[in-house]
Parts: sequence; C-alpha cells; structure tokens
Amino acid sequence: MKLVTIDSVRGGEPGALLPSGEVLALRRAAQADSLEAWLPESLRELLAGGPAALALVRGLVDRVQADPGLQDRLRQRGALMPPGTRLLAPVPNPGLVVAAGLAYKSHLAEMAGTPAPRQPTGFLKVATSIVGPEHAVALPADAPAHVDYEGELAVVFGRRCHRVNADQAMACVAGYTVANDISARDWVRDVWGATQPWEARQTWEVNIMGKQFEGFTPLGPVLLTADEVPDVGRLHITTHLNSALMQSSPVSDLIFSLPETIAHFSRWYCFNAGDVLLTGTPAGVGAGRKPPVFMKAGDVIEVAISGIGTLRNTLVAAR
Repeated sequence: MKLVTIDSVRGGEPGALLPSGEVLALRRAAQADSLEAWLPESLRELLAGGPAALALVRGLVDRVQADPGLQDRLRQRGALMPPGTRLLAPVPNPGLVVAAGLAYKSHLAEMAGTPAPRQPTGFLKVATSIVGPEHAVALPADAPAHVDYEGELAVVFGRRCHRVNADQAMACVAGYTVANDISARDWVRDVWGATQPWEARQTWEVNIMGKQFEGFTPLGPVLLTADEVPDVGRLHITTHLNSALMQSSPVSDLIFSLPETIAHFSRWYCFNAGDVLLTGTPAGVGAGRKPPVFMKAGDVIEVAISGIGTLRNTLVAAR
C-alpha cells in the first residue's frame, strides 16, 4: 500500500496512491457509519494507530478499487483526485529525523581516504528542511555554489523504537520512502584540511550545518508500507541529474544491515510513529566525481527506488 499526504489543506491530509495513479483522500472517502470515520487528520497519527489502523485503510482502499461506481461518486465529491495531485512529504512533520552517514561500501570507495566506520554513524536533520515531491528547492543565498545530492532510502517508524536489538528493529518500521539528503559542500575542504582533533571536530560540525537549509530534505512521493517489502536489500536506488544517471546501487551495499543500524541509533534516540531515519547514500555523489559536479538553478534532480517511486525536485536561484 502506498500512503501519501495530499497538499490540499494546511498541513496536508492523509491519502493513498492507487495503481491507476489517482489519489484517494482517506477521510473524505470513509464511510460515516463505520470504523473508517475514526481515520485521523494526518498520516503521522494514522501510523500511530498501528497495524489495526493500516488494516482499516487497506480495507477502504480495496473497497474503492473493487467498485467503479463508488469511484465515480468519489471523483464527483473530490475524494478521488487525478494523477499528478500535488503532494507533501509523506510525513511532513516528523518529531525526529536521523541521517546515517558513511553507510555504503561504494560511497567510501569513491571518497578516497575515508576509513570504514566501526559502527553506524549519523547526525540529526531539522524537520524544517523537509519538502515534498515536485517542490522547488532554493539554493542557499550564502552557499549556492557547491550544492550536492545524496539519494537515499528513508525508514518511517510506526511505533516507539527505543533500546531495541536487531531482531526487534524491523517490527518498528511502518514503511519506506525516498529521500534526498541535499548538502552544501562549501565546508568539506576544511574537514579534510584539519590537522588537529579539535579542529576536525569543529569543521565537521559546520559541514553538517550545510545539510540543514530549508528544502534540503526532500521526501516522497509515497510511503510504501513495510509489508510490501519482504527484502529491503533488494531495493535499488538511482539518482538522475537532468536525466543523466549519477547513482545506481542496491540497498544491499550497506555496510551495516538496516536492523543493525536501527538498533544502534535506538540506543540513544527514541523514535516514535512518523519519525524518519535516512539510511545513507551510495557512490556517485557530486563531490566524489572528478571533476566535482554540483547542482545549479534550473537543474532537475530525481531519486528513484524500485517499487516506491521517483522523488523529483527542481533547484531554483538563491532567494
């Protein structure tokens, strides 16, 4: 099942993407005299309802797909919207966004001199950096020249996840979406030029700040529920910049498995329903190329993951 947040009201409303490409507004399509009337106003709240809530949505989606007459009535009511309906990020307002770094074997290989980590590494991203598919991303006025892409698989949690082990980790996952960890690389050279431990720490901190600009975490277009993904490692990530292939990798190239990564971060962070974990990027980033390739105004960046969909955004001039 592919869940979405429709950009129709302030904060969006929960929906489902049908195989036809049409978008079903769940609350508008719900039967008033049934449990469907419970459906909440946001996808984050829906996920907090757990498996029972997802089963309720699946029943609604199946009922609509099986009844062409109902589909016509829902179209007339504005509850079944056409393909191309504008979407927000699947969860526009997560309480926590953690991003794994140095996660793919191929990415370490292209970044010469980067040692393999002994355990998963990561950093926080601010929720204000999140935008949805097809939304414009403005180059930051103070750092427009070295803006890079990082296509990633993102995990969306469906329940509290704290101090779990690897065997328990996947039970906390509601589903998956596509992410782009956009990064202003202006400060990377300072990291590599550091000669003292404290200098390295300070320069790395500023480098991470270059990932926090508004619009620098596109997510979407859908949340594919975990039951549709029996083997995460078989998913494949591609990134295209102006139609040119830049990244292509199976998720199985991760240094640490997804359950290991989730368990590691859950030692410190308490993930809740709707929270997001970006799982890292494979080889092919702009900074790893010779010569480097950075994005500019007018560029179209597309990150696709097999079975989930394509996240497309356009870069616009600094404002």
